[in-house]
Amino acid sequence: MWRLKCSTGGDPRLQSLNDFRGRQIWEYDEHAGSKSERDAVDSARKYFWENRFQHKHSSDELLRLQRAREHANEPNVASKYPTPAADTANSTEYVSGPGLDAALRRGVGFYSTLQDIDGHWPGDYGGPMFLMPGLIITLYVSGHLDQVLSKQHKVEMIRYLFAHQNEDGGFGLHIEGHSTMFGSVLSYVSLRLLGVDKDIPQAELARQWILHHGGAIGIPSWGKFWLSVLGVHDWDGINPMPPEMWLLPYKNNPLHPGRYWCHCRMVYLPMSYVYGIRGTGKSTELTEEIKNEIYIKDYDLIDWNVVRNHCAQEDLYYPHPLLQDIVWWACYKLEPWLEGSRLRKKALKEVMEHVHYEDENTRYVCIGPVNKVVNMLCCWLEDPQGEAFQKHLPRVLDYLWVAEDGMKMQGYNGSQLWDTTFAVQALASTGVAEQEVPVCLRQANEYIEASQVRDDAPESTKYYRHISKGAWPFSSRDHGWPITDCSSEGLKASLALRNMDPSVVGPTVSDDRLYDCINVILSYQNEHGGFATYERTRSYAWLEWLNPAETFGDIMIDYSYVECSSACLTALHEFRHRFPQHRADEIKTAIQKGREFLVSIQRADGSWYGSWGVCFTYAAWFGVDGLVACGDDPCKSVPIKKVCEFLLSHQRHDGGWAESYLSSQDKVYSEVPDGEESHAVQTAWALLALIKGGQAERDVQPLHAAARCLMRCQMESGDWPQQRITGVFNRNCMITYANYRNIFPLWALGEYKHHVLLRA
Repeated sequence: MWRLKCSTGGDPRLQSLNDFRGRQIWEYDEHAGSKSERDAVDSARKYFWENRFQHKHSSDELLRLQRAREHANEPNVASKYPTPAADTANSTEYVSGPGLDAALRRGVGFYSTLQDIDGHWPGDYGGPMFLMPGLIITLYVSGHLDQVLSKQHKVEMIRYLFAHQNEDGGFGLHIEGHSTMFGSVLSYVSLRLLGVDKDIPQAELARQWILHHGGAIGIPSWGKFWLSVLGVHDWDGINPMPPEMWLLPYKNNPLHPGRYWCHCRMVYLPMSYVYGIRGTGKSTELTEEIKNEIYIKDYDLIDWNVVRNHCAQEDLYYPHPLLQDIVWWACYKLEPWLEGSRLRKKALKEVMEHVHYEDENTRYVCIGPVNKVVNMLCCWLEDPQGEAFQKHLPRVLDYLWVAEDGMKMQGYNGSQLWDTTFAVQALASTGVAEQEVPVCLRQANEYIEASQVRDDAPESTKYYRHISKGAWPFSSRDHGWPITDCSSEGLKASLALRNMDPSVVGPTVSDDRLYDCINVILSYQNEHGGFATYERTRSYAWLEWLNPAETFGDIMIDYSYVECSSACLTALHEFRHRFPQHRADEIKTAIQKGREFLVSIQRADGSWYGSWGVCFTYAAWFGVDGLVACGDDPCKSVPIKKVCEFLLSHQRHDGGWAESYLSSQDKVYSEVPDGEESHAVQTAWALLALIKGGQAERDVQPLHAAARCLMRCQMESGDWPQQRITGVFNRNCMITYANYRNIFPLWALGEYKHHVLLRA
């Protein structure tokens, strides 16, 4: 059986700043588990498989089954706090106090059982289908596929790929998406590298989809890169990624890669090295077979220069402007002069210096799964026996997650800190956590305290890094990249814990470290008042004309977002309330500028576009929260009234909301298909926004209906069901936040209890 293990090292090649707090890896033990436990896992897998086309999202059942075993001897919270049936009826009447209290206590009790003893809440952070293939290709090319991935790993990866194959035979960009060439070719190639025979029905169906849609020549540029690394695509058929860009002057140069959004530059940095040396694995019998399987035309007859800019229509989210094609043509013509030159060698050396810096400063976790794998590939290409490559290998496990749908590669090494900060605020809102789950709160406090970044990255200016001291990362301290909203939510959670009984939660983050966090937050604000993600915006929006990734939008620079801006502004507001004298004038000015930004990006219909959650309901919560923190009176503010009206216009007959991921993709509010139930997480976001927006003073009935909807969704165990996917990045790719299904319904019902029910 598979078992999740957290906060564990166990390999001399691993490094950690805090004893691996937050590290989560799955290990297989063939002797573990009783027959009934194994049967429960098989049952969960069977249920998912039989319903995979209707419900494409796994429910993290392996984690839940493991936690149920670990807590089997504890009191049954569900039986202790039943919810009266009258409180879940489809109605706009008040929910009863006892009924709401029961739902909260049941939810809090259940959610506490999912927490790890190191204080964080583990959970699935998968969703994208293009991440795992890069890992499989890199391990295959480097000859380490069997060393890193056991037979059981491969079985689960194959299970995952087959589980998310669409009915038409193809694979999407993400688990809920339509079939794309990117997802289909990389998934098919991965299956073949994992040992799947090309003639089994699922493989044949995938291959038919690929060939019917024009063959692998239509795969987008990132796919072309991976196929070239494997040796089943020619480097001549990919647009140049010149490493010489890193030798350009940084000062007054908006084109320098150091000015790109960090995820963009940290992906194209190692890609430029691999491209610059034409890093390709050795030809094998299997790769020669794959060449003959994924193209319509004979491989040797393909005109690779024509292929460079070809992208299948199913994948084309961001078409290249003509200017970009001209730039790539010029670089393509210049490439023969650069290849093997002294300038190229100098550029490659510079790039690898940055690659090694990134590896060392993240303990070989790296900022994300794509650059993790490409950095690892670079280290192998530079020195196959080198220490750097060896240090990469054990950190591969940090990105792998197992659920009833199989093994996936996550979009980060997890969302540990992010989820924990939200969980603390949600638990605090219920008013029952200190009584019901005191140990849970203490452990969460310890995790937040242990995860704060204590120092700036060394030589930060040289390596284009923002200050870090006092910030919080998205996942773990070993990862270490600081983020605006994670820092802000970390600060708010720390302040929430300070409001609790110290004998319950233990020592909280010290004043001086909170001051460090405020210093970082203030440093993030852009001139127009908004806040981006990891750094201040360093270049101009017109740089998007050079976005080479056909499948993703708005990746070139670090834009300001309503979510990040609101998180920072609410953190500044709450900090100012606790420490009114500390940098008071700076904080006041930052909040004033931030309000101007929030209002400036609000749409005419009152909505905000959400860039990191699906979508308008998510952004509405942040937008309202931010404006209230900036001093807007919910009963008088025109922007708040408009967004509340927007939300109410989309409330469904059952009191909830159910927004489709197509809202993110198309940038227009889209509902799930008729007949589907409302979405608990989006209903919670909308309810949080309406409560903060003063809706109870205008018409309270929509709030009652939403609260009843959330209580109706709650399962007998106290859990909430996993519904459609709720996370997004780069406009077009969805990602899982497994903990949201528990956090936000609890949070919204807690706010409803204190600001609607008790006030009434």
